Amino acid sequence: MASQDSYSFYKNLKDITTIRAMAETIMVNPKVRKISAAEAYDLALSQPGVATTDLKIYPPRARELGLPKGAKVINDCHGKIIGRTAQARVFYNRITDDEKRKVEGDIREAIYQMEKHELIKAEAVIGLDNDLMIKATFVTTIEDAANVFNWLTNFTPFEQLVSVYNKSKKLPIQDIIVVAFNSWSCDDPYYTNIGSPQLALVDEKHNVIFNLGMRYFGERKKGTLTLAWTSGMRLGMAACHGGIKEIDFSECSDDKYHELGKRSIAFYGLSGTGKSSHTNSADNGNTMPEGFKKVILHDDAFQIDTKEKICRVWEPTLFDKTDSRDLEHLDWKYCISLMNHAMITVDDKVMPLGLDARQANGRALLDRDLLGTWVNRCSFPKALAWLMKDSILPPLIKYKDKYLAVAMGAALITRRSRAENVSEAEFKKLVFEPFANPFRVYELYKDVEAFLNIIENGAECYTFNSSLYWKSSDTDLENIKLQTSLTLQTAILTDQLEWQPWDILPGALLPTRESVEKILPGYYLKYDPHKRENVKNYIELLKDRFQQRQNYLNSTDLMERPDLLEKLIDALHVMA
Repeated sequence: MASQDSYSFYKNLKDITTIRAMAETIMVNPKVRKISAAEAYDLALSQPGVATTDLKIYPPRARELGLPKGAKVINDCHGKIIGRTAQARVFYNRITDDEKRKVEGDIREAIYQMEKHELIKAEAVIGLDNDLMIKATFVTTIEDAANVFNWLTNFTPFEQLVSVYNKSKKLPIQDIIVVAFNSWSCDDPYYTNIGSPQLALVDEKHNVIFNLGMRYFGERKKGTLTLAWTSGMRLGMAACHGGIKEIDFSECSDDKYHELGKRSIAFYGLSGTGKSSHTNSADNGNTMPEGFKKVILHDDAFQIDTKEKICRVWEPTLFDKTDSRDLEHLDWKYCISLMNHAMITVDDKVMPLGLDARQANGRALLDRDLLGTWVNRCSFPKALAWLMKDSILPPLIKYKDKYLAVAMGAALITRRSRAENVSEAEFKKLVFEPFANPFRVYELYKDVEAFLNIIENGAECYTFNSSLYWKSSDTDLENIKLQTSLTLQTAILTDQLEWQPWDILPGALLPTRESVEKILPGYYLKYDPHKRENVKNYIELLKDRFQQRQNYLNSTDLMERPDLLEKLIDALHVMA
C-alpha cells in the first residue's frame, strides 16, 4: 500500500493526536455512509443552491465517475464568501497547550452538532504516480454533497485506483482525513467571524484538517493538497504550487534542436501571474520550433523528487478561474463542475456564463485532457521560473548565484488575487508569498533548503516580471505582454540567449543586447534597466524593494538557520 491507516502507522497508539483521534472516530462511525462519485452527484442535484446546466459533463470523465450518459454540469453557489479565508486557519502544532485544550473542546462540540445531521464520507487517492499515492477520506454532512462530488472529481475516487494503489510503494505517511461542517455555530471571538464563524484547523504532522463554517470548495481542495504537499516534503521532496511541462526537441524538423533532448520548465506564481498561461500555451505564441513535442504534468500542483530526479503529480483535473472564458470558449467542452457562476438562457438552454459576471473568482473543474498530452511524472526541471508582479524588475532575469535565486523565491513579491477572501485594501498591497505557495504549513527554511537542493542538482533559475515595468515612475509603467514572456520562455528552452551581469544586482544576469534583439527587436531600448527615465528614483525604489525582501526574510523562521539566512540576505544586496 501507499500511505498507512492509523493502526499501521502509529507503533505506539498514544502518539495519535487528540485531533486525529476525533477525526478518526467520526470517520469510522458505522452511521456515516460511504458514497461514490455518482451517489454524491445525485445527492448534489437536490441540494439547495445547486443548479443543473444544460452543458454536458466531459463524457470520458463522466464515464470514469460512473455518471449516466449525458449527465449535466452542476453549478454550486457558495454565498458571500467565494475565496479562501487564510485568517481562519489555526495551526494545531503552533498554538499553546492552553489553546490546544480550548480548540479540542470546541472541535468536540462541533462534532456533537455535526452528528445531528445525516453524515456521508468519500474516499480518494491523492497522487497519480505509483510511487507517490496517499489515501484520503472526506467526512461531511449530506447537505455538503456537491463539495463531495467536486472533491472526488478534483482527485481520484479510491475505487478507480484501488488495484494500482494496493501495489504502490509503501510510504511512512498517514492517510489524510478531512472533516467539514458547514453549519457550525460558535460565537467565540477566538475564531474568525465574517458574518459567520470559520475555522480551518490544520494538523499537518498527523494529516488532518477540520473545515468548520466554510462552504467554499477551494478550502477542501487546497486543504487536502496542503497535507499532500507536506507529506511529500516529509518524504524529502520539494512541494510546488506551480505548473510544469516537458518539451521534447529530439524530433524537431531542424536538426540543430535535437541535441537539446527533453527539457522541463516549471513556473511558480499565484492566480493572475501567468502560471497557467506559461504552462499550458500550445506553442509559446508560435515561437517553438517545428516538430517539438510537449507533455504537461500539471498547471497548479506537483512534487519534485531530487533523489530520483523526477517530478510527480497530485491531481487529474484543473481548478481554473473562468474570468476570461466567454460562452463560446472551447474549454467548456472539458467541464465537469462549476462553482459561483452566473447562468444564462441561450436557445432555450441554461448555460454557464464565465467572465466573473456574477462575482469574482468563478471556478470550474476541468479535465486534464484540456492540456493536450499529459503525464503523471516528468523529468527533473531544467529551469525554475518565479513569476512576480514587481514593477522594478525587468521582464527576465537569470541567477548565477544560487542563494540569490532562492532568496528571490523565498521573498517572492506579488499582489493578492480574487481567489482569496481578503479586504479591498489588501488587494492594493504588495505581499510576500514564498515560492508562491500560500499553503505551506511547515517552516520556510525547509522550502529554502529544498529549492537550494534542486538548483544544486542542476536546475537553472529565472524571474519573469508578469506585470508592468518602470518607465518613468511607479505609476508610469511599460506593459510586458504575455507574448514577450512566452518568446523569452522559448529562448530559455532553446539556449538562444546569452547573458551579462546586471551591475546593480550581483549574481543576477540579463540577456545581452545582441542575443535578445534577434528574437525581440526593440526589447533592449524598452526594458534595459539603465534606460529608465528618472533613473535615480527608479534605483531608490529598487533598493527599497530589496530592503523589503531582506526585512521579510529576517522576520521569518529562517532565523532558526542563521548561517543560511545570512547567505540569503547578503545575496539580496543592491550595488547602487
